Amino acid sequence: MTTRLTIPRPDDWHLHLRDGAMMEGVLPWSARHFARAIIMPNLVPPVVRGDQAAAYRERILAALPAGADFTPLMTLYLTETTDPDDVAAAHASGLVKAVKLYPAGATTNSASGVTNFDSVRPVLERMAEIGLPLCVHGEVTRGEIDIFDREAVFIDEVLDPIRRATPGLRVVMEHITTSDAAAYAQDAGDDLGATITVQHLMLDRNDMLVGGIRPHYYCLPILKRRTHREALVKAATGGDQRFFLGTDSAPHATDTKENACGCAGCFTAPVALSCIAQLFEDAGALDKLEGFVSRNGPQFYGLPINAATITLEKGAPVDFPAQIDTDAGPVTVFDPGQPIHWHVTS
Repeated sequence: MTTRLTIPRPDDWHLHLRDGAMMEGVLPWSARHFARAIIMPNLVPPVVRGDQAAAYRERILAALPAGADFTPLMTLYLTETTDPDDVAAAHASGLVKAVKLYPAGATTNSASGVTNFDSVRPVLERMAEIGLPLCVHGEVTRGEIDIFDREAVFIDEVLDPIRRATPGLRVVMEHITTSDAAAYAQDAGDDLGATITVQHLMLDRNDMLVGGIRPHYYCLPILKRRTHREALVKAATGGDQRFFLGTDSAPHATDTKENACGCAGCFTAPVALSCIAQLFEDAGALDKLEGFVSRNGPQFYGLPINAATITLEKGAPVDFPAQIDTDAGPVTVFDPGQPIHWHVTS
């Protein structure tokens, strides 16, 4: 029985750090375990130009704890007025590693997102030419579409037409939540990858809704039924290189989650790696863990595997903090709802 694992230091391919006091409070938790992270651009105002991404990166680096080894990989927020030349210049400089597509109104701070997808075609075509990936929040936002069906409809109505109309465009389906998305990714070519979060691998909608509403499990895309979660676990643990970890760790002050109209997002950064190791052990797939957290993401983004390593050891259940304190208020830490025995030791 395996009780100790040493793997290349993982990366987080979908991370929300926010800004200001909140960023300063949550950043050290990601920097503890992850060498790099794709940083989401949905600030207020959003990060839409290269100069804004450069300034945000400097704020992140300035907030890192002394001695931390963490590289923020910056993204731009795609709008209907995004300048293809600015995107190309930001990519050529080495600053920007992806562009993020939010359908308008899909999630937190997405009001500046895209409504008319034809309007962003010049940007997408330039991205295909230069090999810059498009990260997509894959949900339609029309009121008549049930919230549990938004991802499947997005694949049919938006994602597949975009990919067919833009040959060579590299796409990351972020935080996939359904068997439909897993199957679509598995049938795609090498120009498509998919990230999966901790919460969507460990929980289903019953965990959020049965016996009382648990607001700290509410995220977008929303948790789906158990059959979808099982399909995600199979995809993540199956060794397919298209799938890799993107935690979508999304901090909100606790009082904004425990609210009559609570915010969407799960703050998983402090627990993510231990939870994923437990999940892979429970699935009998510890030999596939390294690929999912350390290798598949860099391979898709054309980056080297991290030379530094991290060690996990199995022992008594990990005693995770219930919350962390920040100058923007306390943030409740994701509770996996089961004992987690894998400790990150070095």
